[in-house]
Amino acid sequence: MKKFVMAALGGTIAGALLTTQVAGPLIAQEAEKESAVYEQLDLFGDIFERIRAQYVEPVETEKLVEAAINGMLTSLDPHSSYLSAKDFDDMQVQTRGEFGGLGIEVTQEEGFIKVISPMDGTPAAKAGIQAGDFITHVNGESVLGLLLDDAVGMMRGPIGSEIIITVVREGTPEPFDVSIIRDTIKVTAVKGRVVGSTVVLRITTFNDQTTTGLNTELKKGIEELGGIDKLDGVVLDLRNNPGGLLNEAITVSDAFLDKGEIVSTRGRDPASGERYNATTGDLINGKPIVMLINGGSASASEIVAGALQDHRRAIVVGTKSFGKGSVQTLIPLRGDGAMRLTTARYYTPSGRSIQALGISPDIVVNQPPVDPAAKEKPEEPKSAVKNRSEADLRGAITNDSMTDDEKRLYEEELARAEDSAKLRDEDYQLAYAVDILKGLTAIAPEATP
Repeated sequence: MKKFVMAALGGTIAGALLTTQVAGPLIAQEAEKESAVYEQLDLFGDIFERIRAQYVEPVETEKLVEAAINGMLTSLDPHSSYLSAKDFDDMQVQTRGEFGGLGIEVTQEEGFIKVISPMDGTPAAKAGIQAGDFITHVNGESVLGLLLDDAVGMMRGPIGSEIIITVVREGTPEPFDVSIIRDTIKVTAVKGRVVGSTVVLRITTFNDQTTTGLNTELKKGIEELGGIDKLDGVVLDLRNNPGGLLNEAITVSDAFLDKGEIVSTRGRDPASGERYNATTGDLINGKPIVMLINGGSASASEIVAGALQDHRRAIVVGTKSFGKGSVQTLIPLRGDGAMRLTTARYYTPSGRSIQALGISPDIVVNQPPVDPAAKEKPEEPKSAVKNRSEADLRGAITNDSMTDDEKRLYEEELARAEDSAKLRDEDYQLAYAVDILKGLTAIAPEATP
């Protein structure tokens, strides 16, 4: 028994020695780290006081602190930033779908401001601003080296006032100036139209109105066609959609999925990850979907595209998307401001992170560039020579095998085909998407009663 007690005591002493040998250095390392942090904060305090005391002009303390906070956040990535009380209010208004400005979503790249996408119907879109454009000057003043929020602030101004931005565009040899009149931006989140037997849903942003607008426009289109059985399929047009609210991207994806994962997020702490799954119910009962994306499709748009693509619920057509695969959390701060902080990456159902890679379309279709000079040319007179057919020949016998109803249906189908051909001149990518749905319907097996 004595031997056992002595052995146990010896083990306790050895354990205590080992704990001291291991824990001691660890505690010392932590203390050194804490000391280094406080030294850096002391350095910040010294610089802060020196600026207040010796800068050539008096500087407001509040502005100095905001600039320091913003500099710290923007050094992390292009999407983390500080929002003053005013900026925070503006952002909340924007997610509700109405705000003042030019109507462009921007990021920062190589010191310049890069356009992610112009919003449909806004002053920027009407002025011809395109996704991928670089803005180098605002009213003749360079934006090189400015923080993103400062550059955006330069573009803000009273509604009705003019702003001149200098644009660098790939394929255009020289920078050029664009004049834009600022206006109130009213974003209609979803616009619907019927093309042939297809419902086209143009989703311009993911705000509080998106899912409601999707349901409304889809229902309206199906009613116009005369019922869901007359529907070939749906085109979801997410081109130049810069994203928005994560929960809206999830509900839009869920509208066309019956089950399975929509998106997952993973942050620094593995336990903080979240998964979002679809609920039962597909608004179009499994009818085919073609989704249009391009380089201006970002963030929430890529969540929807990735979810429907991975579940093979949609054919993705167009060009590679923007590649913003990170999640920002808005954290309210004292003084009514907020911090926008990147807290996670999101992953498609198959586990893909598209951060800096984007969603690759199943079928790559480029949109032919619009030649501005072509618009200015007068329309050429149509040829007087008409394409001749059997029906134009003198004495041709008539087709008596078709009933009046069959002839009417034939003429309606011919008119739809001609409308589709006209659409190619207006929007080649959209026409391509509609043709895919038409082809899928043509080869689909007939439903058995």
